[in-house]
Amino acid sequence: MWEARAVAGRGEELLAWARTQELPVRPLRRETLRAPQDRVLVITWWDAECDAELPELPEPGGELVSRAVHRWRFESLGG
Repeated sequence: MWEARAVAGRGEELLAWARTQELPVRPLRRETLRAPQDRVLVITWWDAECDAELPELPEPGGELVSRAVHRWRFESLGG
């Protein structure tokens, strides 16, 4: 999971930036979401262990985000 907070008023620009970022390997699924306060969230699903080496979305340019990107890995436990 990748989450970033845009500089105030630049949420749409951050959303567009995130949508154009290609990963070198395609995940099983990828979903992009937005939240209040100009936050953008990208969730990717992989057929891999939590500690596997996987591609990550990069940090956007410093002028676009108000803080460092947050990244977390989760493991599916089924329905």
